[in-house]
Amino acid sequence: MNGSNGSGGVGAPGGSADAPVRVVIADDERLVRMGLRVVIDAEPDLTVVGEAADGAEVVPLVRELRPDVVLMDVRMPGIDGIRATEQLVGGMAEPPRILVVTTFEHDDHVYDALRAGAAGFLLKRARAEEMVQAVRLIARGDSLLFPAAVRELALRYGSSGGASGGRDGSRDGGRAQGPVGRLTEREGQVLRLMAAGLNNAEIAAKLVVSQETVKTHVGSVLAKLGARDRTQAVITAYESGFVLPG
Repeated sequence: MNGSNGSGGVGAPGGSADAPVRVVIADDERLVRMGLRVVIDAEPDLTVVGEAADGAEVVPLVRELRPDVVLMDVRMPGIDGIRATEQLVGGMAEPPRILVVTTFEHDDHVYDALRAGAAGFLLKRARAEEMVQAVRLIARGDSLLFPAAVRELALRYGSSGGASGGRDGSRDGGRAQGPVGRLTEREGQVLRLMAAGLNNAEIAAKLVVSQETVKTHVGSVLAKLGARDRTQAVITAYESGFVLPG
């Protein structure tokens, strides 16, 4: 599990760092929702504030409750997790952080959910401690990336199927065009290391610079790519051909 080095405490972006992270669970299987609730509510800094059985329920529920994190199943009847993610990310001024919870890691639905704005994904078979740590990472603004899995997803779906490969431009003489082409050489290095799953501290060590410098570069990369977070930046890097999944 790899996440970026976040700044600030765990909790809502504009809220108190001491307040528990508010979580909504969206899954069509009642037993799965019950299991996730037990795991999350057992932690003093996390609390489940609502549950939904499908995407049609989760969208109005999230707008009403304003949770910090949504655990989103991608395969649900009616409105699936991909569509629900699109509606929340595109329709709210301050959308929650969305963590996709899935049975299969090599699933085009997962890749589409990441493209739609999910901050990361986790397998339903993950251990309880992995699940709560993932919620904490997502809540504080980090992204949850599994480099090998994301590379495999990009290789399978980044240029065909569920995803629209090359939407940000193509490679021209080895130089990516579109938003990625506006990055400086150093920012490009940082983006490639982000795609490899390195956090800010690891990137700083690799480039022999300070973490503050890396944080500045990451912020610039996100701004130039129009990316909401590191996950979206990495997806753009793959789809533009700037980073090759093979």
